[in-house]
Amino acid sequence: MEPLELVPGRYIGEGQPCFIIAEIGQNHQGDVQLAKTLIRRAKECGADCVKLQKSSLTDKFNGQALNRPYDSDHAWADTYGSHKQHLEFSRDQFVELQNYAREIDIPLTASAMDIPSVLFLTDLEVPFLKVGSGDVHNMPLLRVAAATGKPLVISTGMSDIAWISKVYDELSSATEPPTPLVILQCTSAYPTPPEHVNLRVLDTYAQVFSHAHIGYSGHELGIHITVAAVARGARVVERHLTLNKSWKGSDHSCSLEPHDLREMVKAIRCVEAALGSPLKAFQPSEESCHMKLGKTIVAARPIKAGVMLTEEDLVAKVAHPRGVSSQRIDDLVGGYLNRDVDEDESIMEADIL
Repeated sequence: MEPLELVPGRYIGEGQPCFIIAEIGQNHQGDVQLAKTLIRRAKECGADCVKLQKSSLTDKFNGQALNRPYDSDHAWADTYGSHKQHLEFSRDQFVELQNYAREIDIPLTASAMDIPSVLFLTDLEVPFLKVGSGDVHNMPLLRVAAATGKPLVISTGMSDIAWISKVYDELSSATEPPTPLVILQCTSAYPTPPEHVNLRVLDTYAQVFSHAHIGYSGHELGIHITVAAVARGARVVERHLTLNKSWKGSDHSCSLEPHDLREMVKAIRCVEAALGSPLKAFQPSEESCHMKLGKTIVAARPIKAGVMLTEEDLVAKVAHPRGVSSQRIDDLVGGYLNRDVDEDESIMEADIL
């Protein structure tokens, strides 16, 4: 599959570094300046992109959902609608944050939580659209998002392989050329117990969705599982970012603080380097150890020149001077030397007839 340019100048796919999304979501608490701080910290930590969330509340929720009392510890207002409105940015605020992200050179996008938000983000020319797990079953939204022509990054929490296959089949044939797809394994539990993460789903997705790139959206505690997802083949990973895990808001507790994000980025880049090549070969860094411990063929007993060599004549030892490598011991059996060699003496290349 061809690499995909997910944001200008940054590709994902075989041979490309994993694309790391810092999900600000609504951890900005409705404060533009705090959002800017989170964007800057994401950049400083090495994230490839930052992501917000965008909703048109009357299109995402019905009236009763918006008007219901909301007495959670995480509430910003007395009703759920007022609470959610507190956390929404206006168009002008989105543009201000876009401009700030451009100034510090980090791409910014958002999850579209309803069809008007898809159109809103498309009009703002975000590089790609994110569809969260809450809308993976929302086929009308997915169709509208696919019709924009932008790459779609789709989380698949609260779903199963049968439905995700249906989504993949429809979106793969909905447009010409097909909509570029990134499908993220995700479990919508905050935090996610490790036994519910199921990283092996990445293998299934890679096999079944051959024309999509595969990734992971994590809500677990810590960074180890996300790093393992990269080793398992994730081309994109996404984690929530906060400045303080104890702040009010349901996502903060399973988010990464900047020092966590920095460590995760570092670990991912280390793992990518360690994955290396599938070809097993002697590495330059092994030369020092090889010179110290690599074994040479030596004479197990005195050997006369011109006498056919047997297995009993030869033994592998760490020897000085270094001579013929021990890996050639079978090749020497049945051959001859052109000089007499004493017991325990190295056999040199020049000794072989």
